[in-house]
Amino acid sequence: MGRFAWLALVVVACGDNATGEDRQGGATTIDDRTALAFTHPAANLTTDQQTTFVDGTSPFKFEWQVPELGPQFNNNACVHCHASNGRGLSLIGNDLQPGSQSLIRVSLATGDPAVPGGDVPVPGFGLQLHDHATVGLPQVLTSLDWMEQPGTFGDGATFSLRSPIVTIQAANGAPLPDGMLTSYRTAPQIIGLGLLEAVSPDTLDALADPDDLDGDGIRGRVNLVWDVEQQATVVGRFGVKANTPTLHIQAAAAFVNDIGLTSYVFPADDGSRKLADNLLDAAAFMISTIAVPAAGPRDDAAWRGRTLFDSFACSKCHVTTLVTGDHPIDAVAHQTIHPYTDLLVHDMGAGLADGRPDFTASGSAFRTPALWGVGLAQTVNPMATFLHDGRARTLAEAILWHGGEATGAREAFRTATARDRDALLAFLASL
Repeated sequence: MGRFAWLALVVVACGDNATGEDRQGGATTIDDRTALAFTHPAANLTTDQQTTFVDGTSPFKFEWQVPELGPQFNNNACVHCHASNGRGLSLIGNDLQPGSQSLIRVSLATGDPAVPGGDVPVPGFGLQLHDHATVGLPQVLTSLDWMEQPGTFGDGATFSLRSPIVTIQAANGAPLPDGMLTSYRTAPQIIGLGLLEAVSPDTLDALADPDDLDGDGIRGRVNLVWDVEQQATVVGRFGVKANTPTLHIQAAAAFVNDIGLTSYVFPADDGSRKLADNLLDAAAFMISTIAVPAAGPRDDAAWRGRTLFDSFACSKCHVTTLVTGDHPIDAVAHQTIHPYTDLLVHDMGAGLADGRPDFTASGSAFRTPALWGVGLAQTVNPMATFLHDGRARTLAEAILWHGGEATGAREAFRTATARDRDALLAFLASL
């Protein structure tokens, strides 16, 4: 189905908080806009579910040590990259302790994929580089620098955008494999993820318009990925390119790839596992049931920004309202939510492109990130930055990096009056 058909499945709110748009996570929503806003369990969990949530924070916060840790890893605890469940910092390097807060995914353009339809591992490196090790040398030595480029708003005001320059060397001094594709990524905030998982694939199919049948220039696509637990190709919805289908797999993949903890989802070659089954399941439940904070109060400027969010066409991809379907966790099922995402991948242009395809997502395609809580990102972590690699120091910079299908929205913002730019930013700050 195309974008015409999705109206039967998705509700678009008018922007008046009286209609409930401020309750961004539906019945899971909590009323906290402090530095702890992202740390609460969903408001509608049962007593038993609250206990499971607390159990899940244990493996998430635990600082893993030898022999479980590694031997190759990026960090030794989930919480070190997702402090207070917020955004990780754009920090990578072998001298960082206990590890890096960012990582580098790698693959080859051709060869035998690790799973059907997936990415081709790099011999000796796999699909993710590890810049820390418990014994011996890590896989790589990494460093990060930034390049600035100037720009001008339509009214003549100037701005500067930065982009990362990541240097990679094999730790053993050998040359890196020819044709190795790389993608530098920072850790996202992790609120409301179970709600996004509960959005029906039919809804995502209805939102998609890969052939631009409605002629608006927006070509959202569903990324089709391999589900290792179902052993089937399904809809992807998590990760910067929507390369992961479920939060259970996302949690297991983070444990094994980032920390080196094998599990029953991703066991060692001999079938052994370091992470106890109950710990993986509890952690997956926890990240599925983190509450979404209510939107903040809006002054006249923020209400004007809410209108501009639509007129600038931001909501073409950052879809305001979705309705969740069936889900094993009843707290996230059948909720009207306001995440500001379509969960689809879009071509974002050459400026943001990493050149590394991921399943059916191209090297310039990225999943629309949810914007709920974005106004609290720097309250939760004052050093937080934005976009998939942390290049945007402000929300204005994040908008100005948009290209490809979002060029029109970017230009609407760039050429707007200072008053309108400030109004849009005031609206985003209320989310």
